[in-house]
Parts: sequence; C-alpha cells; structure tokens
Amino acid sequence: MDAKICGIKDAKTLNYIINHNNPPKFVGFITNYPKSKRYIGYENLKKLINLDKKKTNFVSVLVNPNDEILEKLKNLNFDYYQLYDVSPKKTKIIKKKYKVKIITALTIENKKDIEEYKKYQSISEIILFDSKGYEKSAAFDHQLLNNVPASINRMLAGNIQYDDKLDKYSKITDIIDISGSLETSGEKDISKIKIFLENISNVKDEN
Repeated sequence: MDAKICGIKDAKTLNYIINHNNPPKFVGFITNYPKSKRYIGYENLKKLINLDKKKTNFVSVLVNPNDEILEKLKNLNFDYYQLYDVSPKKTKIIKKKYKVKIITALTIENKKDIEEYKKYQSISEIILFDSKGYEKSAAFDHQLLNNVPASINRMLAGNIQYDDKLDKYSKITDIIDISGSLETSGEKDISKIKIFLENISNVKDEN
C-alpha cells in the first residue's frame, strides 16, 4: 500500500516528508481552491516545490481548473494533476495538452457515485474515491468500494485517521490519501506524519 499526504504548504514539512526513510509515493498541493485552508498561492507554490523530489511524486490538486491556472502550472515540478469536477472529455484534453498523469477524484455518497469510475478508467492513471466534503475530510462508507476491480489503481480519502489500523483498507485500495488527520490546530503535525508513514511501512512489510 502506498501513501499520499495532501495539503502541504510549508518547506519544513515538505522537506521532512521527502527525506523520510519511508516517504509517501505522492504529496499533494491545493493549487486553485482558495476555500481550503490548505490552499497555496502560485508564487509561494512555485518556490516551495522547486526542489529535488527524490522518490515522491508531486500532485497539483485542482477543482474544475480554467485555462489560466493550467497554463501557469504547466512548467512547475508536478507529476500528476488531481482533478475534481472535470468531465472525461476535458480530462482527456488536459492530459494530452499538458503531458501529465491524471488522478481523477470522485466524490462519493452512494453506489451510483462509485460507478462513475468507469467513465475515466481508460483515461486516468489513478481513480481517487473521496468524500463529498472536499476540504472538510468528511466520511463515506468505504465498503462501497468492494465492487471496484483490483485492476483499477485505487486511491482512498475521506476521514482516514493517521493512527488507524490501515491494513483494513488493503482489499479496497492501493493508496491511502490523508490530510486533515495529520494536523493539529489546522497545521500539519510532523509527529503525526511520522506515525502515519511508519503505519504505511508496516502494512507494506506485512504484505
């Protein structure tokens, strides 16, 4: 099982993560959604991610992005775009134009929402199943993912705790995406990140 830590906005936390003995496979940055307290403006983002990522993939998290923000981001140090509220047609255009890998984010409330993955499975490298809360780390019934085939590269978010017994998710997802539970008073907490990355490493060792 791999990990994604989302909502990074400061250099100290980012350096800790990418230099960790068991770094996450993905780090996400909220790049066009100012409603989120984890949003980071373009100039600060540009400075923050201009470094050697080592083994980690950088992900630009985008909610229905317009052409202006896509043009601004195209030369930055990103491996993936994580797209919310983007149609399959537009997803295909973005992928082709910007030569970037795609994480399609689906927000889930019921079984019907899960089925949306079928429209994206031939376009996107990863399908993220997230809650309807966007920036609020809300929960949904993770068992709804039981019918998603293992051939899909699955990422799971939505109120997962950093100290959860993560092996309980191993049958329904390949990647755990976590943000809010790694925070104390609204800021990323390195002690919680440490526990989470150890937790992920233990699951890998068991498998």
